[in-house]
Amino acid sequence: MPDSFSRSLRQLWTLDKFAYSFRVFLAFSGAIALSWSQDQIALAIPLFLGIIASALSETDDNWEGRVRALLVTLICFLVASSSVELLFPWPWLFAPGLALSAFTFIMLGAVEQRYATIASATLILSVYSMINIEQHGGTTDGNFWQQPLLLVAGAAWYGAISVIWCALFSRQPVKQSMAQLYRELGEYLIIKATLFEPLRGVDVESRRVALARQNGRVVTALNQAKEMIFRRLEGQRGSRKLNRYLRLYFIAQDIHERVSASHYPYSALSEAFFHHDVLFRCQRLLDQQGRACKRLAKALLLRQPFDHGQSEQALEDLRASIVYLRAQRNPAWTPLLRSLQALGRNLATLEDQLSSANNPDAVADQKDASLLNRSPRSFKDAWERIRLNLTPGSPTFRHALRLSTALLVGYGVLHLVHPTQGYWILLTTLFVCRPNFGATRRFLRQRIVGTVLGLVVGWALISLFPDPLLQSLIAVVAGVTFFANREKHYIVATAAITTLVLSSFNQVGDGFDLILPRLIDTLIGAFISGLAVFFILPDWQGRRLHKVAATALTNSTLYLREIIHQYEAGKQDDLAYRLARRNAHNADAALSTVLANMLQEPGHYRKKDADEGFRFLVVSHTLLGYLSALGAHRGTLTPSGADIEIHAAARRIADGFDSIAASLAARQPIPELNDEQSALMAIFEQEPAAAQDDADDERRVIQTQLLHISRQLVPMSEAAARLVARPVEVADDDKAAEAT
Repeated sequence: MPDSFSRSLRQLWTLDKFAYSFRVFLAFSGAIALSWSQDQIALAIPLFLGIIASALSETDDNWEGRVRALLVTLICFLVASSSVELLFPWPWLFAPGLALSAFTFIMLGAVEQRYATIASATLILSVYSMINIEQHGGTTDGNFWQQPLLLVAGAAWYGAISVIWCALFSRQPVKQSMAQLYRELGEYLIIKATLFEPLRGVDVESRRVALARQNGRVVTALNQAKEMIFRRLEGQRGSRKLNRYLRLYFIAQDIHERVSASHYPYSALSEAFFHHDVLFRCQRLLDQQGRACKRLAKALLLRQPFDHGQSEQALEDLRASIVYLRAQRNPAWTPLLRSLQALGRNLATLEDQLSSANNPDAVADQKDASLLNRSPRSFKDAWERIRLNLTPGSPTFRHALRLSTALLVGYGVLHLVHPTQGYWILLTTLFVCRPNFGATRRFLRQRIVGTVLGLVVGWALISLFPDPLLQSLIAVVAGVTFFANREKHYIVATAAITTLVLSSFNQVGDGFDLILPRLIDTLIGAFISGLAVFFILPDWQGRRLHKVAATALTNSTLYLREIIHQYEAGKQDDLAYRLARRNAHNADAALSTVLANMLQEPGHYRKKDADEGFRFLVVSHTLLGYLSALGAHRGTLTPSGADIEIHAAARRIADGFDSIAASLAARQPIPELNDEQSALMAIFEQEPAAAQDDADDERRVIQTQLLHISRQLVPMSEAAARLVARPVEVADDDKAAEAT
């Protein structure tokens, strides 16, 4: 039993939301204990609201950074709450102040994500201040500072718990993010394995779309892991454990490049080797390596070694299958076998990386282990980021204007109809109104469903358990449930926070009187948010699809140029190369995200564009796969004068993609590249002049990869041309938006 209990605790500790939820539990419990010890249960409400706002403002950082962020947050909270307290009796001053502050705080998010988080939490606390004042009859009871200080005290209490937790367990979030990264990599490998399934009539394009979407999740996990490591490495470069996670991160980057690689069109391989087992061997190896990545993720959390013996055996089986095919000496298979051998070497290196991830301390430190700092380096840099977004073409500006207008309309509605508990309208608007229509639509539906569910559950609980102490415990449990589910299960989170409101406010009044107003106010706030996102500078994803697609192609071209430079100067995993690779994958993920958001938009705005966008995504991701394969083979050849023509031709490919991207971004006719593609293919199809040896075979593999990349020029230009040739009404909307 003790061993079983210890194992359960260890597994609970590995959950990414456990620590967050436990901190919230401590904060809520402390607030409840204080209010009961002082025999002033009314104290719990402002303390709870402050705790919630502070927990929503929490940013990942080391403990010193968290202290700085907490001080900024508390100052913002105090200023916001005091301003609400001061202007609350004067609606004609309060309204413009509300709109201006909302616009300003959203624009601050253009500086960096941590500022966006703090700004959003400050707006939420402002509305909490309004709700708190309304609970006291709309007056400050002659004590101006009492409610602001209680709100800030609740925020400071949670902040203190957060800082102490960060100091005691600073590396736990890094470990969890690294485990999440390897889980996502494992899923990517498993999906990639399905492309090698030699079956006729399979919808390969849908599998490629699924692969591109999963690639977006891998990129997000890579970025989150990098930021977590970077924030903890500042001033702690000598930390052995942090350097261990840095090595794991670089291993994950290399695995991602190798698993993204495409060495030959899968349809050609399937057709040629349909009656042989080599593709089944490839599929099994990739699948086993994906499962090994997932086992590695679990082993990282539990501090256990992991076994990848099954993938090692699958690799040996693949090698044996390739040896058998080579022994057949079929001339028609020669180019295919070269690609299969290159694929085998790539997967063998991937297997070595998995083995080294099992003991990263044994891996030599990378020569260039620097990470790009994307934070603003000065006030001037921060202001420049805001200035560049002060244009109607910026999604941040559009969202700031849209949200501030929606809050202003909501404030006008609550004064016009004087609903009971009317400030829930503003809170609903704040939570539901998102930067794009798709996200707003999703949160709007989930908010309404969650609120109805929460009201039913809350009504049942306060009816069944009228004891104030039990209702306080219910509020604590509901608050913890909210934070444990707010990112992945928003309906459950909304139901939980609604239950918390009913059980808490029932301590100082009649919670049953809050049920109907909360429902009506939620519907009004959701309705205002829906109208705002539809009519106020609507950010239809189709309007900027061509620009996002052009950005993806531009970054892939920069990646290609950096790879060519590596072949000329020799392999070096420096920051420039890693940044080019990461930017290419980030842009590919951004394109996938835009298309996913388009599917949530009204059919008039998405039907044709979404179809053409997904076709472009497939071509773009295919190109990225060939580039990744080319990058994975860096260092296999010593640069020589014989490669000058090949490198020059590779640059011509990059020039071709650049011309497509420039025309696509400007919505101009896409250049015809059929003749250029034919000329480049003729160069890469030439056999190397050197004797047939291992170096020549490696060189031929590189030429084959460049041949595949050059073959993407025409498909890419055709996909881009279809994006440019959009429906007239959508194109007109795009021009109007750009002229705004």
